[in-house]
Amino acid sequence: MPIKLPSNLPAFQILSREGVMVMDEELASHQDIRPLKIGLLNLMPKKIQTENQFARLIGATPLQIDFRLIRMSGHKTRNTAAEHMAEFYRPFQEVRDEKLDGLIITGAPIEHLPFEDVSYWDELKEVMDWTQSNVHSTFGICWGGMAMINHFHGVEKHLLKAKTFGCFRQANMDPASPYLRGFSDDCYIPISRWTEMREDEIRAAGLRTLLGSTETGPCLVSDEAHRALYIFNHFEYDSGTLREEYERDIANGTPIELPVNYFAGDDPDAEPMNRWRSHAHLLFGNWVSEIYLTTPFDTDRIGEESTDLRN
Repeated sequence: MPIKLPSNLPAFQILSREGVMVMDEELASHQDIRPLKIGLLNLMPKKIQTENQFARLIGATPLQIDFRLIRMSGHKTRNTAAEHMAEFYRPFQEVRDEKLDGLIITGAPIEHLPFEDVSYWDELKEVMDWTQSNVHSTFGICWGGMAMINHFHGVEKHLLKAKTFGCFRQANMDPASPYLRGFSDDCYIPISRWTEMREDEIRAAGLRTLLGSTETGPCLVSDEAHRALYIFNHFEYDSGTLREEYERDIANGTPIELPVNYFAGDDPDAEPMNRWRSHAHLLFGNWVSEIYLTTPFDTDRIGEESTDLRN
């Protein structure tokens, strides 16, 4: 089954050319099934690039996805056209009475700030509390995952002395997890961050690390009590995303090291090697499948205790 997108959303044409199954509202309305409603709370400055990245991953499953774009109500983006935001995004305050099967909360390039200094922190706390009654499963990405784990468990992020930048190997620490079905014993994932979460503090909070590294710390964390996953790295990145960041910093005169395990032969003029694409599709496909297996058919029951259909 395809992902349902507005036919004039840029991702519709991009994913169609890539062979991802997409459908518009008119075609979707003729299918006698309930699509999974999955929202994207997009906190990244490059909204369209981020839409494409996540739509590509959740649109590769055999289920029909109703993809909904959400923004913070009081925050105005400076990097995406106002017309695009007005046409395709709804502010959180407009969707707060609705129920979603899944929600992705993206990262944001504000990791140097204390959480409470972020201009939309109060509303984001409201969103995170709202997920407990109105969202069946939430996926926090990078800063979004750090924000969630801090809000629900008080776990702090820690500034690094140097940016972790490149593709780093992660060990599969829980092969029996349904989110890691089909995973190898290890995998590579892009990382681009100045902060970290620490394994001992995550463990002390009663949470379980599914993917992690002795070099870069925990990567993927399961929070069953809050029906959430947190990932501090970037499976959603395109092949060229780290190269764009590297070239941007070089052009701006910002000190930056060559991304680790990324360019063939560590030659920045060579094409990057995508080491993570298959595991990215596995993880998001497994997440969507778990939502499908456990979410109530009656959306009014989303958020209730014991809605797992297998119990």
